[in-house]
Amino acid sequence: MLDFWRESTTTRKRVLSIFAFLLLSIAVAIAGVLAPLSSEESQSLSKQLEQMQKDIRNMTILGGTGTIFANNFPICLVMFVPIAGPFFGFYVLHTTGRMIAADSAMSGVPALPIFLLLFLFPFTWLEFFAYSIALSESVWLTWRIVQRRAKGELRSTGILIGVCAGLLLAGAIIEAAIISLVG
Repeated sequence: MLDFWRESTTTRKRVLSIFAFLLLSIAVAIAGVLAPLSSEESQSLSKQLEQMQKDIRNMTILGGTGTIFANNFPICLVMFVPIAGPFFGFYVLHTTGRMIAADSAMSGVPALPIFLLLFLFPFTWLEFFAYSIALSESVWLTWRIVQRRAKGELRSTGILIGVCAGLLLAGAIIEAAIISLVG
């Protein structure tokens, strides 16, 4: 296995890292979905989610897009931070799973199928890919700092921040449009 990694190009390693973080991110969110919730916690989280959805439904698609993007992009940026980014990111993903579980509990619907159904929507994939890119780059940046080669990695980090911004903006447009249509 180590020979495969050593013989792989940097690009291949980066792609594999992103997909590994994608799987790990989904697993962490599922852990949040499956974590037991108290009745009070369930109500509190569900109310927070309901208020956000209500706010977005009352906006135009453009306003909803801005609100969703303004929520997701700063979270993604923190995920790029060396060492701390993955801890923060996994906390956010776990909390997202808990919010889905709380909303499902209040609706009387099983949480795991609801979470999995979200992957029918492109915005879910776009968000998870953006977060996986950020988490992966945090590890790459940390490793390059250890190697004292951080300057060279900063260019890749900047490019990947732009890629994540594009993914999250596209996801926000799609999500706002769906919420407007369904709302």
